[in-house]
Amino acid sequence: MNLHKTLATVSGMTMLSRVAGLIREILFARAFGASAYTDAFNIAFRIPNLLRRLFAEGAFSQAFVPILGEYKNQKGDAATKELVDHVATVLSLAMLATCIIGILATPVLVYFLATGLKDNQDAFHASVVMTRIMFPYIGFMSFVALAGGILNTWREFKIPAFTSVLLNLAFIVASLFVAPYLQQPIYAMAFAVLVGGILQVAIQVPALRKIGMLPRISLNPMIGLRDVGVQRVLKKMGPAVFAVSAAQISLMINTNIASRLEHGSVSWLSYGDRLMEFPTALLGVALGTILLPSLSKANADNDRAEYSSLLDWGLRLTFLLALPSAVGLATLSIPLTSTLFQHGKFDANSVTMTSKILIAYGVGLIGLIVVKILAPGFYAKQDIRTPVKIAIGVLLATQAMNYLFVPIFKVAGLALSISIGACLNAGFLLWSLLRRQIYKPEKGWGLYLVRLVGALFLMAAVALWSAGQFDWTGPHTSSLARTGALLVVMAACGATYFGALLIMGFRFREFIRVAR
Repeated sequence: MNLHKTLATVSGMTMLSRVAGLIREILFARAFGASAYTDAFNIAFRIPNLLRRLFAEGAFSQAFVPILGEYKNQKGDAATKELVDHVATVLSLAMLATCIIGILATPVLVYFLATGLKDNQDAFHASVVMTRIMFPYIGFMSFVALAGGILNTWREFKIPAFTSVLLNLAFIVASLFVAPYLQQPIYAMAFAVLVGGILQVAIQVPALRKIGMLPRISLNPMIGLRDVGVQRVLKKMGPAVFAVSAAQISLMINTNIASRLEHGSVSWLSYGDRLMEFPTALLGVALGTILLPSLSKANADNDRAEYSSLLDWGLRLTFLLALPSAVGLATLSIPLTSTLFQHGKFDANSVTMTSKILIAYGVGLIGLIVVKILAPGFYAKQDIRTPVKIAIGVLLATQAMNYLFVPIFKVAGLALSISIGACLNAGFLLWSLLRRQIYKPEKGWGLYLVRLVGALFLMAAVALWSAGQFDWTGPHTSSLARTGALLVVMAACGATYFGALLIMGFRFREFIRVAR
């Protein structure tokens, strides 16, 4: 498998999804701005989204994919299909029970997640209603996570990478054609989540049927629970839940803190998250997705050299693309925010607050992405305990930093704590891989970093100077003028960065790699 081409494919699909997501956020900002009701929606969306990441995409994928890869490589198609059927049965019934309990307990969940909403009963009620509408989303996404794990193991990456486009399209249609006709327009976005979940399930079914791995779900969970493979997945999921939950608990606490700041803080944090997730998904998620099956195969083959080489390739590519992204977020925070969001009800104050959050995320973007590269280095070896221990420590450190940063930087302090925590997480993961000699850096890292740093300084200077020549937030500055100016500035930054690397002797063909 050509990892370079595969990464380009997955990143291309992810780019399509993120562009659709960006359009969705622009329309959302134009229609709703940042208010108590947008906070209510963002809080409502985070509850099923949190559980999805906790039990479905996060802990489940980390435990399931390495074991599935082992079955595929060593036990044949029949045993693998049986494992898929039994895992699907247990997962589906567990998520059904979770959805029912969650819908009944929604008022309690909303109260504990966002205590700041209790002073605004209308917004609290709206958040409860929207959470209940969206809760089945976790069930749909559990199947999507299962299907994605199967397809990725069969090295079919396109469909899983494309699925999130459908959720964003549902948001776009709802904001344009449904919201204007509802008494409470924000409810349209909750129904869009539900429809998006259904669409994401539907698109996976033909791909699974094509490779002969469409699950058969039994109504008897004991059939699956007696399967040794399922028991292994559940045993691995236990520590994985703790590993993923550390980040999600931190997110819950941050949401709660933001809900107690000025109205709009949760929404500003959400808008900042959307822009931060652009490079995180394009590089971190895409690389993590293609590395995990390849690492699992190298581990099954006991090929330690290939295992280390894959990690080294992923890290070098991450530094090449994540560092300029971080500099871009920090130096172009106001141009990016004003160009994308300053329309309709999204005012200049919201631009300022969101831009501060972007600067804070820029501080730790490299850590946020590197974690997604290094964590598969443990998951592929079915070692989930080490990331758990590190994640718990980082959770405690992040919340300690909140007490320091939030009083000073307000909502941007939450993003800064997350950024520094991510860097700590990445640092400890790297140290552990090095100490165990799982990863041995290849030659040339010193010169590589010197070249990157030199190009980054030049890029930052060009970004600051060129962005300073334009009035980004002026009331008479048109959206078209902002867009044109931003494209010119970004082109100048890209040409400066990559041009400087080429002048210093950098050769991009070195990143072409084929997995064994």
